[in-house]
Amino acid sequence: MATNSFRDQITGLIQLTRWKEYVPFVIPLTLLGALLATSLSDTFLDWRLVPVTIANILAVAYAFMINDIEDAPDDARDPDRAARNPVTSGRIGIRFGYAACHFVAVVTLIMYALGGWLVFAIGVATLLLSHLYSWRAVRLKAWPVTDILSHSLMLSGLLLLAGFFLYGNAPGVVWFVALGATLVSVYGQLYNQLRDYDMDKAAGLHNTAILLGERNTKRAMYLCIVLAFVCLLIAIFQGAFPVWLGLVVVLAIPVSMLFRGKTDMRGSKAVDSTGAMQMQVVVILNLIICAWLAVTLFQQVVVA
Repeated sequence: MATNSFRDQITGLIQLTRWKEYVPFVIPLTLLGALLATSLSDTFLDWRLVPVTIANILAVAYAFMINDIEDAPDDARDPDRAARNPVTSGRIGIRFGYAACHFVAVVTLIMYALGGWLVFAIGVATLLLSHLYSWRAVRLKAWPVTDILSHSLMLSGLLLLAGFFLYGNAPGVVWFVALGATLVSVYGQLYNQLRDYDMDKAAGLHNTAILLGERNTKRAMYLCIVLAFVCLLIAIFQGAFPVWLGLVVVLAIPVSMLFRGKTDMRGSKAVDSTGAMQMQVVVILNLIICAWLAVTLFQQVVVA
């Protein structure tokens, strides 16, 4: 069902992007990759970071948009998800949604191209995974393992690497950071599948959570958190981060306590205690990256 007003279509399109769910982590992940590269290779940040950051945001926007368009029939089974999905609720037409996806994809590739061929290749891989993840002809998210791998790469690991390869070409210890970020994304996907367990099962999906069962899915979630922490510790001890960032972490933790709640990043009721802490972790990450970026830019100005 299409809406009658073009203005309503635009409002629905903005809702289709679900930007609030990922912008808070896409930007710091991209900046993290770039800051690691400049710190380890003694190079400077430049204007290219802006279009590549925009490209990462748009790539994830594409993933969310195509997901809601392809999932519209399934979301109609649940009143809450039907109200959230602008396609299911009729606030946006399917053709308009697909046209918007095509436009976003073209702009995204142009932005990635400004970062160089390697960054462009990473961007193409990110967009391709974003499409295949939800496209019903393939639907990677409907199958065990592929759902986890595609989700974690397109929403975490590849975003960080796009930022890194803007300024670096020898990741070294950065692979541990990228792996840690990817494991956090694996946790996030398992958490989402656990939250949507009954709905996905009713829709006939055979994703990882349904294969493992609810109890084992929780165990896998917690294992991913532990392994991600181990990767972070290895990166710290190998000198991937400036030592003074430890002070920022100490200061950021009490600030993050102001964001304690009973909902997860998506605004849904938290499945467990880790869900309620998701926003706090994002706040800490953003404060760390903001401090690191500010100091790096200041140092560049002084040197220049």
